[in-house]
Amino acid sequence: MIRFENVHKTYKTGTDALRGVTFAIRDGEFVFVIGKSGSGKSTLMKCITREEKPTEGLVIIDKFCISKMPRALVPILRRQIGIIYQDFRLIETKTVEENIAFAGEIIGVPRKKLHQMVDIVLGAVGLRDKANSMPMELSGGEQQRVAIARAMLNNPKLIVADEPTGNLDPETSESIMALLNEINRNGTTVIVCTHDSNLVDRMKKRVIEVDEGLIVRDEKGSGYTAEEKHSLPQSMIDEFVPEVISYHEIEKKEEKLPEFPSEEKEALPEFPSEEKEETPKITKLPTKEMAEERIVVVPDRKKEEKLPQPKDEKKEEIKEEVKEEVKEEVEVEVEEVVEEEVNEEKISESLKEEKSEAPKDEKPSQEPPKKKKKDLPKITPEEMEDPDL
Repeated sequence: MIRFENVHKTYKTGTDALRGVTFAIRDGEFVFVIGKSGSGKSTLMKCITREEKPTEGLVIIDKFCISKMPRALVPILRRQIGIIYQDFRLIETKTVEENIAFAGEIIGVPRKKLHQMVDIVLGAVGLRDKANSMPMELSGGEQQRVAIARAMLNNPKLIVADEPTGNLDPETSESIMALLNEINRNGTTVIVCTHDSNLVDRMKKRVIEVDEGLIVRDEKGSGYTAEEKHSLPQSMIDEFVPEVISYHEIEKKEEKLPEFPSEEKEALPEFPSEEKEETPKITKLPTKEMAEERIVVVPDRKKEEKLPQPKDEKKEEIKEEVKEEVKEEVEVEVEEVVEEEVNEEKISESLKEEKSEAPKDEKPSQEPPKKKKKDLPKITPEEMEDPDL
């Protein structure tokens, strides 16, 4: 199934090759694409093989939008399409068999199977006796047959032929078209771009005429000219509108799992136990917020031992009382020391007086110099708190 939807193609030079082309081709159809030189038919064929990418619109093949297909997938697309060129495009240094087998070698077909496939397609085009010949040793018609055999090798669903009879004589052209018609009868869709009016008139297939980038005629069972009109009804085209799958728009979506029935299941018999812990019934599925609320932090005993203990007010009060008692004791000791020194001075003075009262030569009394009180060292609060003092 091939479908064009409002396809536009504008080249960098500003030439509009296609201007809003829309049509559909069903599987197994044989279609001629005709038109004058420069009308846009070759561009239309290149859009099918993805040699050209449309500026606008969609090109759909088998439900896949190839107009938006990544370049990496284009070779996979072309493996499903057999392409026949006007200039044959054969490798001159390889034999006929090697030219045909080359397409299978690229795909990775095993040699034994590939040899059998080459033999089958050579028999279909009538060139088994030319398998070991070089391309330059063949006529134009034979070279075109080799190109057709190469296109048939992978058993494609679609064959696209761009002017397959342009360089051939009328008899050879008829044999080539008869071969393509036989391929079409086996279920392969065939699209031929041609200027050969005689072949188109004789075969009476569907004709799509392109003129200045627009489709001006789409008829079934018609000839090269529009004398006999058997138009393909629009209803038949719309009947085969596929479901488009665009590679650019595909997104992976998560499938929702089926919901389980809400009916309560029968409770299983519970075994008797000495101590049964009551488990809370969950009516709703737990959410993230509920889970955060239910989190209980279990303290670590080891860490608790290392953590600083809170200050005890009673202990602080006891410390202050001890400090005050120490201060009082220090003050008492200082007073006792002062009293002892004063007593010593008094005793010394009394002894001197007794000596002076004794009978001796009267001499002027000389009073002994009074001793100066020693200044006690000042005690700071920090030293008072020190238990060693």
